[in-house]
Amino acid sequence: MLTSRILSARVGTLVLTLWLVSILVFFAGQVLPGDVGRVMLGPFADAQAVAELNKRLGADQPVLLQYWLWFSKAVTGDFGTSLSMRGPVAPFVLESLKRSAALAGIILIFLVPLGVGAGVVAGLNAGRLIDRLIVMAGVSFGIVPDFVSGLMLLIIFGLWLNWFPISGVAPDGAGFWTHGYYLILPALPLVLNLAGYIARMTRAGVIEAMAADYTRTAVLKGLERREIIFRHVLRNALTPTIAVLATQTGYMLGGLVVIEALFGIQGLGNLVLNAAKARDFPMLEAGVLVMAAIFVLSAAAGDLVLALLDPRQRRRISP
Repeated sequence: MLTSRILSARVGTLVLTLWLVSILVFFAGQVLPGDVGRVMLGPFADAQAVAELNKRLGADQPVLLQYWLWFSKAVTGDFGTSLSMRGPVAPFVLESLKRSAALAGIILIFLVPLGVGAGVVAGLNAGRLIDRLIVMAGVSFGIVPDFVSGLMLLIIFGLWLNWFPISGVAPDGAGFWTHGYYLILPALPLVLNLAGYIARMTRAGVIEAMAADYTRTAVLKGLERREIIFRHVLRNALTPTIAVLATQTGYMLGGLVVIEALFGIQGLGNLVLNAAKARDFPMLEAGVLVMAAIFVLSAAAGDLVLALLDPRQRRRISP
């Protein structure tokens, strides 16, 4: 069991990390070219009207005071008003996060069984033909950028064969399964790109676990091969894979800018990209901060799962 001391240390680290990220995000937004009042009123607005709007929004205040006002509201979920959407930022970020989470969920549904399963098969058959084929296929698909494979899959399965819709956005009023069906094609490029990496990590863990002393002891005790694999090998072999999956989950929730743009999905990555193009500072700062929080939280979740599976990891993260 994880002790309260370990959990409190992890929470403290998360809070400190997110606070430092908020500082970087805010001040990075301040150095971007553009003026808040000018962005809202347009390039031909009167200079006096722009100055009055900046004063009303607090954009003429000292930077440190602006950061404090922004941060004190951000911790309550109030990220201000979008300059391009003319509305509160939080609902737009939340809706985009939901779309990214749906896409990430479809990716994981295919990625975990395929990557972990292939890695286990390769590890249990190390040096054989099936092992070489899995490793070679994983490396081959892994070196292809996701936007290249995404475009190829879109042309083949979306245009030529017409198996899947070319858009990742289901019609209004569509049900749960229809939404999932529309996200299959956008998910496949990431599944192909990451499955080989996950398989190689799992394969290495399985080979190491098969050669460990506890596995040899289990064999000498006369335990069945199935019991040895599930009770001894996989529990220890999958710890590095879990850490990798936790990191990749954060990337899936906020870093799929190219895939979201290619399939027209208004996810979190696309939201940040559009906010940067429109000089929408509140939307940009909120999106980047949420993405950073996702990465930090997913990494922390991976550490906690590892601590549950491996006492050595529990001692490592303890203060």
